Amino acid sequence: MTNPLCATKPRSSTDERKTTLNRLDPGETAVILDVDTGRSLRRRLLDMGIAPGVRAKVVRRAPLGDPIEISLPDMLVSLRSYEAALVSVQLV
Repeated sequence: MTNPLCATKPRSSTDERKTTLNRLDPGETAVILDVDTGRSLRRRLLDMGIAPGVRAKVVRRAPLGDPIEISLPDMLVSLRSYEAALVSVQLV
């Protein structure tokens, strides 16, 4: 019999597909779930089109990994890695 205190909850496939925008490789596409940051940066990201429900595709990274170019509907946006780390996404 297994100990219920030691049992781990099985991970669903949707949990495994959740990550942050800065962890995506060029060419990967995801849907934005949340922008978890302070008020002013959140407003700036939302104004740029980085909002829940929007599809985002990582186009490329700078040679040293920062910034990251992201394709949103009708525009390309560049974000610093620390900004992209605050954006929760789910791979599609």
